[in-house]
Amino acid sequence: MSGKEITIQASDGGSFMGYLAMPESGTGPGVVVIQEIFGVNAVMREITDSWAAAGYVALCPDIFWRQEPGIQLTDQTEAEWARAFELFNGFDLDKGVDDLEATAQALRGVEGCTGKVGSVGFCLGGRLAFLTATRTSIDAAVGYYGVMLPEHTGEELKAPVLLHIPTEDEFVPKDQQAAVHAALDGNPKATLYDYEGQDHAFARVGGKHYDKASADLALQRSLDFFKSTIG
Repeated sequence: MSGKEITIQASDGGSFMGYLAMPESGTGPGVVVIQEIFGVNAVMREITDSWAAAGYVALCPDIFWRQEPGIQLTDQTEAEWARAFELFNGFDLDKGVDDLEATAQALRGVEGCTGKVGSVGFCLGGRLAFLTATRTSIDAAVGYYGVMLPEHTGEELKAPVLLHIPTEDEFVPKDQQAAVHAALDGNPKATLYDYEGQDHAFARVGGKHYDKASADLALQRSLDFFKSTIG
């Protein structure tokens, strides 16, 4: 891991950890990397490092800090899955969005950040990435296999959003996928890509549904999207 842990001040008091990785150049736009349901674990830290390697000041906040600060789980055991779903079910969505706004502000204050900030999130983080585009100051958002999105597609997009949608997502039924398309297809601020035959977490390296070709394609689309929106 090439990054370091920093402290982010919450808007309602308290503070939480964020894993910060810097680009080799020392300067670039910011990217808030939003975790899955397993905490800021090795997978999320590696993803954050990869965004830094692509030229971004990347920061992955511990959004579960209000429940269990610093928790790091894997997707390898039933017990860890059970704990991850407990944290997911106990997660305060509104406070989580507030914490992501605080993270964006902290990122803009990092020496070397240009001030433009995007978000990229996975699973729960994909849902939150969408909400950063409707509720926060973030300039662009990318969501991978976001869950429960039909609850939010009626919210006005303040920033452009890119969504990666696997067609065989075990956590996002076909009717929900169709609802997201119905709500957002044609919206000039929304770009949606379907990944035929892919399941949830197709981009999680080491996960049982990992598909390198689809993950590489989604990453390139995400890089192109951020290049055109935040630099």
